[in-house]
Amino acid sequence: MSTLVTVDFWRVPRRRIGYALARMAADRTALRHTPGLTFAKLLGTGSASSFTLRDADPCQWAMVAVWSSPSAARSFERSAPVRAWSSLAEERWRIDLHPLSSRGRWSRQEPFGDPAASNVPPPASAPAAVAVITRARIALRHTLAFRQAVPAVAVDLAEAEGLIFAAGIGEAPIGLQGTFSLWQDAASLRRFAYGRPAHSEVVRRTPMVGWYSEELFARFAVLGSRGTLGGRDPLLQVSPGPTLTPR
Repeated sequence: MSTLVTVDFWRVPRRRIGYALARMAADRTALRHTPGLTFAKLLGTGSASSFTLRDADPCQWAMVAVWSSPSAARSFERSAPVRAWSSLAEERWRIDLHPLSSRGRWSRQEPFGDPAASNVPPPASAPAAVAVITRARIALRHTLAFRQAVPAVAVDLAEAEGLIFAAGIGEAPIGLQGTFSLWQDAASLRRFAYGRPAHSEVVRRTPMVGWYSEELFARFAVLGSRGTLGGRDPLLQVSPGPTLTPR
């Protein structure tokens, strides 16, 4: 059976930031008891312009979820956490993903399994766009060196050809850092990963320096999206692929 991964972003008014923080704490228990939900992380987000605390956006929150089936994800739409966030947020954007590759761990788990071993291709009707989730637990002794390398990578990302959307994501503002990015196609992602000097240098140095005590890199086919961020669906600005409709 093919694994479904969903990524949700919610934007809340400033006057409701406190309520959003409360939901981040309260919803963890509900998620642990959600049928068909095999992995979930509630996350703060940032602009991905420097990957530091000053990037944090207290008006935007996210969730990465892994489902055993599409029907489990559909049932979750009627759950108390979704109803609560819907009443709290002024915008919600959801994107559905099919894992293509994944290496590493997140909280000592392999949340996306081994997509290569499952050998389940994405639907032929899926858009050409690809998504990437990275997450790292930065080794304390390397925090300073890592932060010194990050600004140039952030510039590379902002200038990357084919980038549709990017956000910093993390369970905590310091030490647990990641990104969610959306690309026009796999070629655009490869050009950024190996063609941009700052990023390719970080990739080269990572195994030598040992910046991370835990890391994960996962790539996904994009199945579709629904909702908006900033008044638009980022995916539909460049890719006319299928759109999910509320059920």
